Amino acid sequence: MVTDQIADLLTRIRNALIAGHPSVTVPASRKKERILDLLVREGYLASFEQAEDASGKPVLKAQLRYDKRGGPVIREITRISSPGKRIYVNKDSIPKHKGGLGLVVVSTSRGLLSDSEARREGVGGELVCSVF
Repeated sequence: MVTDQIADLLTRIRNALIAGHPSVTVPASRKKERILDLLVREGYLASFEQAEDASGKPVLKAQLRYDKRGGPVIREITRISSPGKRIYVNKDSIPKHKGGLGLVVVSTSRGLLSDSEARREGVGGELVCSVF
């Protein structure tokens, strides 16, 4: 059993991109669904949908994006906060990943937001992951 579901999601996406797969399937959860939705809104994934695996368990199937040359749109995706070491920031300390070119996912009282959305809303929270 996997103890860190978010790290598992990010690892599955990273491995699928390295292997050149068109999509990746992960066990479903609300938090994973919100992370995938944010990645779709920010343009890092093409889309995602809810489905069921062969045993009838709910899964999320994400369609990965590649650039015109066939390279993955996501170059780097890493977990920041972990179950053993939670990292929280206030609204003034939200980092810009790669000078603002990347994305930091922040879990706030208003849901999962990108770093720019959290700054605009004036809320801090837990740093979930970074994407470039």
